[in-house]
Amino acid sequence: MTHPYSCILFDLDGTIVDSAPGIIGSLAFVYTELGLAVPANDELMKWVGPPIMDSFRDLAHLDAEESARALAIYREHYIVNGVHDATIFPGMPEVLRRVKDAGIPTSLATSKPEVPATEILRSAGLLPYLTIITGASADEVRSAKKDVVAEALIRLRAHGVDTSRPVLIGDRVHDVEGATANGVPTIMVGWGYGSEAERVGSLAFAATADKLLALIL
Repeated sequence: MTHPYSCILFDLDGTIVDSAPGIIGSLAFVYTELGLAVPANDELMKWVGPPIMDSFRDLAHLDAEESARALAIYREHYIVNGVHDATIFPGMPEVLRRVKDAGIPTSLATSKPEVPATEILRSAGLLPYLTIITGASADEVRSAKKDVVAEALIRLRAHGVDTSRPVLIGDRVHDVEGATANGVPTIMVGWGYGSEAERVGSLAFAATADKLLALIL
């Protein structure tokens, strides 16, 4: 059978995993450690998905030095506490299993650094279903979604994968923008953190895991 896509890139936060509780908890800890008032949860939800250094700048209004300190505090807290405060969205293990069984190569494409992203997938037993793990670099130099997507495609090609018909599965506008910058279409899912307005520019929308399977297989 010839499938619509030769390879599939999967976002993590908001697409495979509901990681918001752990992220929000660690962000609240950072604000407290910095002596700042902790924003309401709906404000902290805006941090889930985009590169964290962008959010330190744009949402917390920290300068470069303050952002570096905040990142160090966040990482120490998140890897111990937040990384395990996450649940896999219903249906996503079956999606990943079916895609693997269909022989379609995959890569994670997340703005989360690769170490915590890998740990989340390992804890959930999902690591074997992904061909490649691609995330932000440890120094956050590679964290913008367009750079993560570009790196995922490079790694897949190095693995001998046909990247002529790729697609990204995501839930936020930065997924669409990052994929589009690399000539990759995006299928948006309806169970993540993005609004309806963020679907503009995407190829298709999947409200359920079954719908997503129908679109990619």
